[in-house]
Amino acid sequence: MGLLSGKTAVITGASRGIGKAIAQRFAAEGANIAITDIASVEDMEGTRQEILAEGVDCRTYQVDAADFAATEQVIKAIRADFGSIDVLVNNAGITRDTLLMRMSEQQWDDVLRINLKSAFNNIHAVAPIMVSQRGGSIINISSIVGIHGNAGQANYSASKAALIALAKSVAKELGARGIRANCVAPGYIISDMTAKLPEEVRKAWADATPLRRGGTVDEVAKTALFLASDLSSFITGQVIVCDGGYAL
Repeated sequence: MGLLSGKTAVITGASRGIGKAIAQRFAAEGANIAITDIASVEDMEGTRQEILAEGVDCRTYQVDAADFAATEQVIKAIRADFGSIDVLVNNAGITRDTLLMRMSEQQWDDVLRINLKSAFNNIHAVAPIMVSQRGGSIINISSIVGIHGNAGQANYSASKAALIALAKSVAKELGARGIRANCVAPGYIISDMTAKLPEEVRKAWADATPLRRGGTVDEVAKTALFLASDLSSFITGQVIVCDGGYAL
């Protein structure tokens, strides 16, 4: 029996990167997986096949998670397909990095829409389901820049800080119904997103980390697994930093 056997997890933006790693780790622990992503179903098929190899059910749903009505419909479809939704991981996110004085309104709006509004949309849609089940775990993927800020990432940092406040508020509102809400705040993680950064930037991040390396997407996934499972049954409203000591 795995830590998530018999449970269904919805993971947004899970066709690649951290989201995909979370889906794979949860599947290895017995969870059935619903992947939502703006990518086409065809583009998600490779990930779906990898997860099916774990012996669990996995289905993909193309949706813009920042679209309120579309998200409501997709969550209803997932509930109908799987029968329950026990875990929600709000992972969908983008960056539009630039200095604040150069940042356009569109760059600000795009990041807040995808990173923050999508989380609200999904929580709003799954909350009634989890309330009726008298339990569930909601996990927002934040970032250490949501705690400490970062030059050139005012939009991204603001969105990730807001995810922390959102999780804490949800924890207080829904705790009496057995629903937990927490955050994972990764530091420098070797992923598709950070691969776009200049080599000197990535090296500086690694050198400034006490463990002297970037983290892996699976290390973030294992942190999310802890929060999704009953191992963290008395933990809610918290932020677990997964950064190799960078923020010390």
